[in-house]
Amino acid sequence: MMPPWLIVLLAVSFVLYTDDYVIAGILPEIATDLGVTEGQAGQLVTAFSATVAVAAPVAAVALARVPPRRLFLVALIIFAGANLGAVVASSFGVLMVLRVVAAAAAASVTPAIFAFAASHAPAGKTGRYLATVSLGVTGSIALGVPLGTWIGGAFGWRATFLAVAVAGMLALIGVLLTVPGGGRGERAPRLSEQLRSLTRAPIAVSLAANCLLMAGTMMVLTYLAPYLSATAGVGVEERGVAFGLSGFAGMAGIWLGGQVADRWGPGRALFFGIGVIIAAMVALWGMWTARPMPIGLVLVVTTVWGGMAFWNSPAIQMRLHTLAGPLAGQALALNTSGTYLGIAFGAAVGGVVLSAAGPGVLPLAAAGFGLAALLLLEVVRRTPPSSEAWNSGSTSPQSNLSTPTDNTGD
Repeated sequence: MMPPWLIVLLAVSFVLYTDDYVIAGILPEIATDLGVTEGQAGQLVTAFSATVAVAAPVAAVALARVPPRRLFLVALIIFAGANLGAVVASSFGVLMVLRVVAAAAAASVTPAIFAFAASHAPAGKTGRYLATVSLGVTGSIALGVPLGTWIGGAFGWRATFLAVAVAGMLALIGVLLTVPGGGRGERAPRLSEQLRSLTRAPIAVSLAANCLLMAGTMMVLTYLAPYLSATAGVGVEERGVAFGLSGFAGMAGIWLGGQVADRWGPGRALFFGIGVIIAAMVALWGMWTARPMPIGLVLVVTTVWGGMAFWNSPAIQMRLHTLAGPLAGQALALNTSGTYLGIAFGAAVGGVVLSAAGPGVLPLAAAGFGLAALLLLEVVRRTPPSSEAWNSGSTSPQSNLSTPTDNTGD
């Protein structure tokens, strides 16, 4: 049975990721109300994600000695306050600033959530605890985004931000009641240690592949509403169904992806997952060229894509946790940064593609990102692993890059 604090941390990650992704579901309403294009409104995702991408690794070091419980509480207060401010934002510029503030709060707490879960997991259950917190990410798309989309459609987009603020305060209460206090965080890794982790080919490629995959995913997810409208002529209710099905598929995908990664090894699991994503993106592009298409057929493909988009997460985290050795926590923080960098880059490039070529080209561009990630993994698979240990003087087999548990070359 999972401890209550782990359920609360799942809820915290759910709220944080909902706040980032929910923009996709209410994009047309924000653009219309604030007098900007949908491509410009999509840059709210870029601002949020870019802030987290830059701030997360910095926060992982600068706040390493802050007791986790205190860090969670302060960050959630700031996060909820920023979303309350969004409810009364008078212009697009003000809303953009508030998104940056909310993102800074999320950046300070996201790596700490995963580090806390891993460090407090019983022996042999570290991966399961990490996967549980990760379910908050997919759950945000399965439940948070469609719920936020429905609220925005029924009561206006400002009500969506009010709901996120309330959810943030409820998460704060959960932290107060369940997360153990006392003690301090871990020491901040030296800069030289962080640089060493980044320069290892398997680690660097895993981070880069994750970044590219998230860029392609968010390129489509951020502008899924205009794609659905152009391809199948749907409204806000159908958009909510599409986000919900994709999110539930993502929850199943992240769970099954973890099971398969354990059985096949992360290398094979990644190659399979990325291959299916590329095929789904090509199918979505083909549907756009043959538009209008039945919404049911489009939903089948977007649901498959949603499941496989999160299938890869456990495999990537497993690789990083194994390969990074004593720097596993920092590697996971860098992975968080890479994830948000990919989200920001995907939303930014997607906005340009949307404005220049229309929504139908977005899946084709996303397939290109997936292919690039696949090629990177293939290059490192063919590169002989280094035999140098992670930490100076260590001869632990687990810290060696050639550890057989990676199975990248399978």
